[in-house]
Amino acid sequence: MSLDTFLHNLHFDVEKASPPDWVVDWNDAPLTYKLYRDRPVFPLSMEVPLTLEEGATPSSPDCDRIGHFLWYVFGLTQVSQTLGSADQADLMQSFRRFAPSGGALYPNELYVYLKMEELPAGVYHYDVAHHRLVLLREGNFDEYLEQALGNRCDISSCFGTVFVSTMFWKNFYKYNNFSYRLQGLDAGVLIGQLLEVAKRFGFTSMVYFQFLDRAINHLLGLSEEEESTYAVIPLSVEPIHSFANVGNTGGLVSSKELYRELTTIQCNHYVRSLTIKEYPMLTKMNTASMMESTESFRPMKAMKGRNCEGIEIALPSTKRLSYDLASVCRKRFSPEMDFVLGKVSQTHLATLLQEATASFSYRNDLDETDTKQNPRVSLYGCLYNVEDIPDGAYQYDSMDHLLRQIQPGDHRIPLQYGMSLDNVNLQQIPLCLHVAGNKDHYKSELGYRGYRIQQMEAGMLVQRLLIAASALGMNGHPLLGFDVNVCDEIYKMENHQGKTSLIQIPIGPYRQRPWLKGSLRN
Repeated sequence: MSLDTFLHNLHFDVEKASPPDWVVDWNDAPLTYKLYRDRPVFPLSMEVPLTLEEGATPSSPDCDRIGHFLWYVFGLTQVSQTLGSADQADLMQSFRRFAPSGGALYPNELYVYLKMEELPAGVYHYDVAHHRLVLLREGNFDEYLEQALGNRCDISSCFGTVFVSTMFWKNFYKYNNFSYRLQGLDAGVLIGQLLEVAKRFGFTSMVYFQFLDRAINHLLGLSEEEESTYAVIPLSVEPIHSFANVGNTGGLVSSKELYRELTTIQCNHYVRSLTIKEYPMLTKMNTASMMESTESFRPMKAMKGRNCEGIEIALPSTKRLSYDLASVCRKRFSPEMDFVLGKVSQTHLATLLQEATASFSYRNDLDETDTKQNPRVSLYGCLYNVEDIPDGAYQYDSMDHLLRQIQPGDHRIPLQYGMSLDNVNLQQIPLCLHVAGNKDHYKSELGYRGYRIQQMEAGMLVQRLLIAASALGMNGHPLLGFDVNVCDEIYKMENHQGKTSLIQIPIGPYRQRPWLKGSLRN
């Protein structure tokens, strides 16, 4: 199967993306977290703050503060038990984190490069199972990392850098090739959570999607057949100095040249699965997405607005939400059959859409400038029972804060028929939102790397929606088990917009789920 066919099937014809005879071996499932063996460890404090209000004073972090930051980003926060089904007494137990993940499998891992007085300078893995740092490689790697980023960032001014990676087997064992789509979205949701938490800790950040993959993986000691880095995020308490021009201070760099500057490290880790099957399409996609030279780094041209035609409904102006992020994260979960139909006020809808898109603005290496421009991913929605807004399918214009009606009517039944599983009753949903992006997945600008970047940006916007919904007393359930063609037809994307639906997020009022759950914090 060609890579283009693979991506097409992955998005528009999911049944062809994976073999029909795939059987999940639940008894040989991998752990949802990576466990290193025989490496120096540094325990982190579990006396985490119970509130995360806005307006934290920037200050150089100590070991405790880094631990609190990592826990709110990706730590184990809750253990829950639910019945497997109504006619079975089997309990399903899972460990949850504040950021959602497809099937609660969490295919991503976090690594951090830290320079602090309390810890040896070096590269660490965040061991979420024990809430501790595992030292992988000791030393100062400012220059190495700057070159791997194309000399576009002053790493020496940053106290740390976070690396978001994906371990392919962690959800391939269940979803087969479909896991590739999930992995990018999960990485984006995690990045979205990281950026929101960073704001509460007074950290500035910059997301790099373009870097020398093999050089970064070599720094972290990753085997590319098993795991690969998806994003690099420097952190500072001062404004991060970035440079638009590749080679600003050191000329062009190749991954092969940089790779030779560091010795290989051998890190033994535990997966739990006794048999790890091959995933050749994921490996091919990862290899095809890699950047071998900083010469290929480039910003993307500002996206031109592609608005549909239709009746415009101006939404009421609302203030940015002010909330305790810790409380909002604790209340957030993904309802399934727990949604209850309720009327949504126009003010709540306006606040939800404005807050999600306003908080989505972030510094990255794709935008040509730091000034506000049209986002690469946008929001559409099928609305029902919203105050003073006719039922129908709409496009949200974040620049002008208004809705454009695409197709009037109640679209819940075709959306329900388009779902692959009946795990959510869309008849109980007032807001069924869709994150949309370019149908070509930026291939002309970024090659095959464009697909996973688009999925990550979609995931980042999804997390902003979920946080805003929770702050407003609602909740949302991200779904990939939907027919993209049905949604694209509802929004008439095929005709003139050149976009496609990337992920579906039903949002609305809910009732508490009948489950046993306990917090994993002191």
